[in-house]
Amino acid sequence: MKLLYKNVDKEGEGTVGLIAEEPEDMWHAYNLISEGDSVRSTTIRKVQSESATGSSTSNRVRTTLTICVESIDFDTQACVLRLKGRNVEENQYVKMGAYHTLDLELNRKFSLKKQEWDSIALERVDMACDPTQNADVAAVIMQEGLAHVCLITASMTLIRAKIDVNIPRKRKGFVQQHEKGLTKFYDNVMQAILRHVNFDIVKCVLIASPGFVRDQFYEYMFQTAIKTDNKLLLENKSKFMLVHSSSGFKHSLKEVLQDSAVINKMSDTKAAGEVKALENFYTMLQCEPAKAFYGKKHVEKACEAQAIETLLISDNLFRCSDVALRKEYVKLVDMAREAGGEVKIFSSMHISGEQLDQLTGIAAILRFPMPELDEEDESDTEN
Repeated sequence: MKLLYKNVDKEGEGTVGLIAEEPEDMWHAYNLISEGDSVRSTTIRKVQSESATGSSTSNRVRTTLTICVESIDFDTQACVLRLKGRNVEENQYVKMGAYHTLDLELNRKFSLKKQEWDSIALERVDMACDPTQNADVAAVIMQEGLAHVCLITASMTLIRAKIDVNIPRKRKGFVQQHEKGLTKFYDNVMQAILRHVNFDIVKCVLIASPGFVRDQFYEYMFQTAIKTDNKLLLENKSKFMLVHSSSGFKHSLKEVLQDSAVINKMSDTKAAGEVKALENFYTMLQCEPAKAFYGKKHVEKACEAQAIETLLISDNLFRCSDVALRKEYVKLVDMAREAGGEVKIFSSMHISGEQLDQLTGIAAILRFPMPELDEEDESDTEN
């Protein structure tokens, strides 16, 4: 997502200009836009015009409209967000108050105005506009002379560098040129890793290739690191993992990520963090039920007692049309964070998010047992 501008005042009212550049960005836009917000974008409108003789013709014109959103539909197949609402700004083709449907597509600018930008919405903008902050897996897909350095987030892949070096063929009289070309190629790949991989965030770096290219590159990189005393690479050596791929093109990444050894290595990354948190919740519910609760009422009481260690919440709850209810969920997240709790916002488009939605969409693992919450339930049913 590209941020064009952000004008939000101290009270939280304001407008943000954005462009969705990746399919993942449309998902972020779907989570950002709520009923009652104003969205401004270009659109096609059918306009009837009457000639002097009285005959009428209809033309399709491109115009810029601002609508107050009344309904939101996300077509995941076409990657289009359909927003229906009334026109709220003067326009030569569309009357004030007339209904129109805006189709937000990839690479189309739009501005979003809210009466109140809460912490969850602002966090979503920051996260969408800087996806590298959430990329905790990196991958180098390579073959001789070609490499792609990628960052992998929970649900998308970003190509950060493409290295394409012409390496002379290894034949009689050209061995030296071949070695020189290889060294230049390996050095370029190593520099791209150092430039684009943030080892403070990245927990796993996959190096994949057909044949022995990955092994030769890995050997070159760490021999060079020892010679130049590159502490960053040496300290993070354990994060590198060599795997097979059929080519150095990006599409080979799919087979790499399906490798069982890779899945195990990635099990503690952010991409699998939500699944792990949900598993921990279920385990706690079985072993120590007084330290695991779900449902808004119980979680709120645990939050008031500053007892929440991990709050699990579905992004579905932030899309509710009831503004007051949404504010309550935002306040809950803010309070849990202020008390030192960890907050995990689950995507309802992932399996773990669907499971959480079945548990009311909100759950918490507590720091200490609160059996009184269960007792309150029992006394309520008795009364």
